[in-house]
Amino acid sequence: MLFQNLDIKKECIGVYLGGEIHKEIPYDKLTKTWRFSNRFNNGDIEFAQLFCEGKSLDEVCPEATRRQWDYISNKIKAFFTSFYEAKITPGDYCFFDLIPETFLLEYCDTKNTITQAILKNFDKPANYDFMVGLHSALEDISDHPLNINHEALKAHLGNPKARSLWNWLQNNQPYIKYNPYGTVTGRLTTLKEGFPILTLHQDHRTVLTPSNDFFVELDFNAAELRTFVHLCGREQPEEDIHDWNAENVFRKGTTRDEAKKRIFAWLYNPNAVHKSAEAIYNREEAIKKYYRDGLVHTPFGRKIPCDDKKCLNYLIQSTTSDLFLRRMIAVNKFLKENATSHIAFCIHDSLVIDLRKSEINLIPRIKEIFSSTDFGDFKTNVKAGRDFGSLKDLVWT
Repeated sequence: MLFQNLDIKKECIGVYLGGEIHKEIPYDKLTKTWRFSNRFNNGDIEFAQLFCEGKSLDEVCPEATRRQWDYISNKIKAFFTSFYEAKITPGDYCFFDLIPETFLLEYCDTKNTITQAILKNFDKPANYDFMVGLHSALEDISDHPLNINHEALKAHLGNPKARSLWNWLQNNQPYIKYNPYGTVTGRLTTLKEGFPILTLHQDHRTVLTPSNDFFVELDFNAAELRTFVHLCGREQPEEDIHDWNAENVFRKGTTRDEAKKRIFAWLYNPNAVHKSAEAIYNREEAIKKYYRDGLVHTPFGRKIPCDDKKCLNYLIQSTTSDLFLRRMIAVNKFLKENATSHIAFCIHDSLVIDLRKSEINLIPRIKEIFSSTDFGDFKTNVKAGRDFGSLKDLVWT
């Protein structure tokens, strides 16, 4: 049956089902709803918001329901305005305890109408199961507040970015809220109400400390370049890929840093010419295979509109992002089933785990899961530390 979750907070249990509000949830009767929630992630429920790729109810509301939905939306906004004027913080209460039941029933019934229309008129995305797993992992991350060392942040208040972060923390809770639909390539962004982890300055990373015992960071060695190796139909080098390029692409005597700069300068500049790089990586062949009719067709089923100049960039960036996120989903599943440690956050192709000391023996298995990509085993760097700004290489055999 079609239903609506009445709140996303764990302590707020209730659904709208069959025209009534139920505080005891009949899970066996639930089949369709609007918004994803781990509470209802049992494999049998369809989430309409994933069918329309994260669009809002305002964006997808059918014209036949528009007038009613506009009325409902304005009424909801008026309720929240009154809460703020009365100095009531909605996040401290269950949504259904703040709204009159008669209006709540009308609100949920209208959401049902929109949800039914989306499920009827939108095709199920090819990557639907992946997006369910991604939403699940991101919700798990958002359930854990970051541990902020305010004293460490105070030491940086002479810096405008540090002051901005300090001011943000005075009015917001330190939870990370990712948006999986924020870019055309599928790379994550963060919502405004969430901690700005993706733009946190390198110098301010020491303000983040684990809730458990220490952070463990896993990231691929040259993730985008390794993705491109696969797209070109070549095997992954087991060693550091920039060292490999210095030896096999560029002249002998080229340093790792020089090789890194030169390969990316060639790779993302369509006008750049380098015969040795082209002979090994075959940039044009990859473009021919994955770019046609003004669309990048990624190996993971995304179709991204772009021009000739950006097609290779979009192909590599999107494919790398999906590759990484699949490993994050797998690590998250493993931790939920085998540990109390959890994923703290991710930054592009870097995954940071908040690890308990008693579970340090899990690191090799976590690294194995993370490294085993759809494109073969990727060399993975592992670091650990007592705060995010002091991570050191961890050698684990």
